[in-house]
Amino acid sequence: MHSDLDVFITGLPKAELHLHIEGSLEPELMFALAERNRVEIPYASVEDVRAAYSFSNLQDFLDIYYAGANVLRTEADFRDLALAYFDRAAADGVVHAEIFFDPQTHTDRGIPFGTVIEGLLAGMAEAEARHGLTSKLILCFLRHLSEEAAFATLAQAEPWLDRIAGVGLDSSELGHPPEKFARVFAAAREQGLRLVAHAGEEGPPDYVRQALDLLAIDRLDHGNRSLEDPVLTARLARTGMTLTVCPLSNVKLCNVSSMQDHPIDRMLDLGLRATINSDDPAYFGGYIAENYRQAAAARGLDRDALVTLARNSFLGSFLTDDEVARHTAALDAYVAETR
Repeated sequence: MHSDLDVFITGLPKAELHLHIEGSLEPELMFALAERNRVEIPYASVEDVRAAYSFSNLQDFLDIYYAGANVLRTEADFRDLALAYFDRAAADGVVHAEIFFDPQTHTDRGIPFGTVIEGLLAGMAEAEARHGLTSKLILCFLRHLSEEAAFATLAQAEPWLDRIAGVGLDSSELGHPPEKFARVFAAAREQGLRLVAHAGEEGPPDYVRQALDLLAIDRLDHGNRSLEDPVLTARLARTGMTLTVCPLSNVKLCNVSSMQDHPIDRMLDLGLRATINSDDPAYFGGYIAENYRQAAAARGLDRDALVTLARNSFLGSFLTDDEVARHTAALDAYVAETR
């Protein structure tokens, strides 16, 4: 009999749908890789890095995020990065993860696309062997760069398209609306890729509408500011659009003033298919179970709400119907066992 909600959350079978693999680079691994690759980093100690993590907006975070990524040089580095994340995810009850990677962050500093993806794919295969944790890769275009640069990245990805589930859009949102990438998203769709985009995190509800209408996304990353527009919110609920919500990230980047003010329960009440995810867990103070725990504590989420969030994570995934049915059956069995 589990009375402890924390234990229940950790064991709850779940999928993670919003995770930037470069954002899982812990200070300890950053240091180890800097030494292994003889890369100079602007921090004297792990503590210095942790201190630098006290940013208060998306741009300040991105500045340190790109500096940290500089230690990633070899296939082994990307494999180790992925495995470190998957080990933590498995301990948090994650049975499937759809992870973002930012190839332009690496190719723009001379790291070949193949080095990045082969390292990540090796880590994904090892995680499945080690934990039975399945995963998919989503290639994100950096929105502060041009659409032309995104097209070049899509072309570089061609030899691996059978191992890439979809494309996404991340980095600095304000001033870089989804419409800027309408043509490259259409090209990705023609190649058989699924489409997701960050929208309505710092950007206005109109960016969400653009992502729906001009990019034709299959899933919405963040989407919080949709709630400012009741018509848009009704549309998202009616169409069953999945929102990949990241509570600790929202607080850390000051998009939400505190966890006590987080709208996750309101999203569920409005009929939105919301999920909980960790975004950039090394930078935002917690992996997925910690996001569930803090949201549950601050917003009074009960077991039923937590189960709904976990179920939504499978329904919103890019798994097949068979796989989703298997995962939701395992979820139901876990709930029955822990009653």
